[in-house]
Amino acid sequence: MKVGDIYNYLDQVSSFSLQEKWDNSGLIVGNMDDGFSCVYISLDLDEEFLKKVQRNALVITHHPLIFSGLKKINFDTYSSKLLKILIKKDIKLISMHTNIDKTDLNKYVMKSILGWDYTVQSDFIVTATINMKFKDLQKYLKDKLNLKVIKSVKKHKFIKTISLCTGSGMSLLDEIKTDCFITGDVKYHDAMEASLKKISIIDIGHYESEIHFTPMVNALLEKYLKKNKIKAIMGKNQNPFDYN
Repeated sequence: MKVGDIYNYLDQVSSFSLQEKWDNSGLIVGNMDDGFSCVYISLDLDEEFLKKVQRNALVITHHPLIFSGLKKINFDTYSSKLLKILIKKDIKLISMHTNIDKTDLNKYVMKSILGWDYTVQSDFIVTATINMKFKDLQKYLKDKLNLKVIKSVKKHKFIKTISLCTGSGMSLLDEIKTDCFITGDVKYHDAMEASLKKISIIDIGHYESEIHFTPMVNALLEKYLKKNKIKAIMGKNQNPFDYN
């Protein structure tokens, strides 16, 4: 198989044309005609993970290693340092970011991880009816997502409907029409804005909400890779934050 074969299959699953203008999903490192020995699936890249990756492998990540043009390759930044490792080990890299957020990841987390049937979807936002006390919803999310801490803005004692956006979704606050918005990376002024709009907020963390990318993509690719006798290995990234 060639990199292009996997790329084309992934494009059918979640078209790369759906990505946001600022995004850089697609083939980041390598050539469509390159071969590869095995496939790794991971949320991100880091040094510890790349040490374990075999030479001549293909890695599929959620977050692109490179977002904008690089003017210098001096190996002292996150992206350039890891890029050096990828090239030396002949590792190819494909990223599926905002395209798969829109088509699969938010729906997957809502239904398969949290266990709620979504009623509405618009690009990055999925909405469900739950009917829960706010304190019960907090505990439910901590249990389901294995959260050590949880930040919230409580504007309702009882939550009838929720909206979910994995990763960083506070820029979408104006589109939220439900009682409670569940997302990550909520900043102080985001919380103030939500409070003014009388929207409850629960911050479930960027890493914690998107780590489910790995098993989801593995499931999407499983039959295709097995048919082509390609082994898929799920990578386990470390959360850069430590909670004490």
